[in-house]
Amino acid sequence: MVAVVLFAAWRIGTRAIRNGLLLAIAALAFVGIFFFKIDFPWIVLAAAILGAIGGKLMPAGFKAGGGHGASKAAHGPAIIDDDTPPPAHAKFTWGRLGLTTFVFVAIWAAAMLAISGSTDLYNMGEFFTKAAFLTLGGAYAVLPYVYQNAVEHFGWLTGPQMMDGLALGETTPGPLIMVVTWVGYLGGVSRVVAGNPVVAGIAGAAVATFFTFLPSFLFILAGGPLAEATRGELKFTAPLTAITAAVVGVIVNLAVFFAWHTFWPRATDAAPFGGPFDAISLVIATAAFVALWKYQADIMKVIGACAMLGLALSFLR
Repeated sequence: MVAVVLFAAWRIGTRAIRNGLLLAIAALAFVGIFFFKIDFPWIVLAAAILGAIGGKLMPAGFKAGGGHGASKAAHGPAIIDDDTPPPAHAKFTWGRLGLTTFVFVAIWAAAMLAISGSTDLYNMGEFFTKAAFLTLGGAYAVLPYVYQNAVEHFGWLTGPQMMDGLALGETTPGPLIMVVTWVGYLGGVSRVVAGNPVVAGIAGAAVATFFTFLPSFLFILAGGPLAEATRGELKFTAPLTAITAAVVGVIVNLAVFFAWHTFWPRATDAAPFGGPFDAISLVIATAAFVALWKYQADIMKVIGACAMLGLALSFLR
């Protein structure tokens, strides 16, 4: 996991960080979340403000990338590319935006009302809705926020259980954000939201999954036409460029977090480097990163090989 997350940070960073300004934003985001424990929402807000200001004062430093030009050169023109006019149903209108938003707010409110009889399920619905609106940069960016709240604030599961869920999520198809289903299941069981543990787990998993993915459809159906209508306008793209740079710093923080708990498995906040150092895990993580970065190895093969090594080591120990 350490190698996979670090490689993800490198891949996103090489695309998103194109100058010293964006590198500084990424560095500030890392320092803020790692050393000062600033919540991810505030980092996103600060990056957006810096991008908005920087887009006016230093517009050259916050221009968005060149779209799919490189892909077009390598593979030829696409059927639908950056120059294709949007179809009628994807054209932005304020009326369609308002109606779509209203429908989704109504669905969300009805679902929240349905689970209001359980305080724990209601808290899950509220939290995972907020987390869904912070998935800028993907799961790697928002997972530290999920960990902080699910483990430290709500106590739905333990730190090792969260690490197990993340490792399991890396080995399965689909987006890593599906780990929220794991969090919801264990949260439902630990909080006894139903008399039967299996029913309680399924209830928690269903709530976590529903409220995480519901906003995704809002982003696509309501936000897609809005993004298309504002393409190329610096006042809209500059904040997003800065947020993407900040996300790189947040993902590096996640890699450091994984490394800390992997190389020092018994570490705690009171003793951050307490317990024995796991040198074998360091060797495996380094080899995995080199395989991904230098030799462009298939990520599933790397994960499978690491899983087999881990299984063998567990028997040897």
